[in-house]
Amino acid sequence: MKKFLNNFVIPYLLFGVFKVWCLTLGVRHKNPDGEKHLRSLKGKFVLTLWHGRIFYLFYHCRKITDFYLLISPSGDGDILARLGQLVGYSVIRGSSYKNAVPSARSLIKVLRREGRVAIIADGSRGPCHKVQPGLLQIAGITGAPVVPISFDARRKWIFNSWDRFVLPIPFTRCTVNTGAPLEVPRRLEGDLLKEKQLELENILNQLTLESA
Repeated sequence: MKKFLNNFVIPYLLFGVFKVWCLTLGVRHKNPDGEKHLRSLKGKFVLTLWHGRIFYLFYHCRKITDFYLLISPSGDGDILARLGQLVGYSVIRGSSYKNAVPSARSLIKVLRREGRVAIIADGSRGPCHKVQPGLLQIAGITGAPVVPISFDARRKWIFNSWDRFVLPIPFTRCTVNTGAPLEVPRRLEGDLLKEKQLELENILNQLTLESA
């Protein structure tokens, strides 16, 4: 019974609420050229964003291309995985914390097949607005550019959670800001890795600030 609820009933209810909520929102592109470039990109790339900015971008990016999402194999992950599929994404089940190597290999396989993946920059546990090294290492290994994206809303609720989760209030306007692709060296370690982490952090924070 629980599996039936997690795979069918709850995801469809959440999808209905999520879709209707997002349909009430207006959208403005802070960087129309960046948005156009993102939608016309060919081949592999990694889309990345802060965890706290998932809500509207999850909806906004659903028709840009066929992104693969990494979702944990937990019970809650079953609901999120089905919801992701209903929205229009492909799903890879795995964890970036437990058995992270198989998960990374799955993402690398997608990119080597010229697919696209979406990876949360600060992971599923944070720290907030601190780029985790895994996404840059995966991009470097595969030669995939990293495309940063963020959004803000005119009227919103900001949760007191580790990621400062942003939930747009219905009928408000969201501003989406897409950055230029960031090239990542294939051999990325040590000080160079830290430099790229800081560079991507600054880019994502600037995109977010400009969206306000």
